[in-house]
Amino acid sequence: MRIGEIAALVGITPRAVRHYHHLGLLPEPVRRANGYREYGIRDAVLLARIRRLAELGLGLDEVRDVLADDEGRELVEVLEELDADLGRQETEIRERRARLAELLGEARAGRLTAEGPVSPELAGLFAGLGEVPDSPMAAKDREILALLDTVTPDEDRSRLIGAMRSMTEDPKAVARAHEVYTRLDALADDTAIDDPRVAEAGQALADILPDSLVADIGEQGLPQGRVTEAFFGDFSPAQAAALHHAFRVLRERTR
Repeated sequence: MRIGEIAALVGITPRAVRHYHHLGLLPEPVRRANGYREYGIRDAVLLARIRRLAELGLGLDEVRDVLADDEGRELVEVLEELDADLGRQETEIRERRARLAELLGEARAGRLTAEGPVSPELAGLFAGLGEVPDSPMAAKDREILALLDTVTPDEDRSRLIGAMRSMTEDPKAVARAHEVYTRLDALADDTAIDDPRVAEAGQALADILPDSLVADIGEQGLPQGRVTEAFFGDFSPAQAAALHHAFRVLRERTR
């Protein structure tokens, strides 16, 4: 194969092939009598591997280190690994398309939430909570849950949402949650942090959370760092004080 042919086969440009030669990622092949490079199947396999590693986000120096570990391997081993990688990609694509189909169905039915797309578990929790009240705190709460749905590991997310789902099984609990939103909304102005309503709102928030969730928070405590600072920085001082009060109550409850 000529350089244009191998580049087209792998899906890159001849310029990229020459760049890989320059960096030493792709060895120079033998040349024909006319001076043109002559590439074989092993060159194509190696070039495909370079492209795949680069697409995964590895820098070219990191790609070089990976390729160095592969020296001396038989072609069949490299091809088998390539086949396994493609199989994993196919599985990931099927899973993404299945998830996309669910989201598309929800969107067509008008049930896709404003925070979406979210996991099916969180979508079920939102549905159980019913119509969103006209409350800035309620909207913020859903935004935070959507964020946790994205950044929390699957196991932790399932435990969190499972614990909160118990609230949706009791209509009175949902009504109490709406009452807590109202209490916290009332603290959005210049309310002093020593106002009695601050502790009352914090206590009301702690009271509606299920025991299983309380146990998790009590054991782990309130996380520290920039994430926590950003979390509380999004609330008024009085609202943040109420949330801190709720966390203190939760920790005391699990001792």
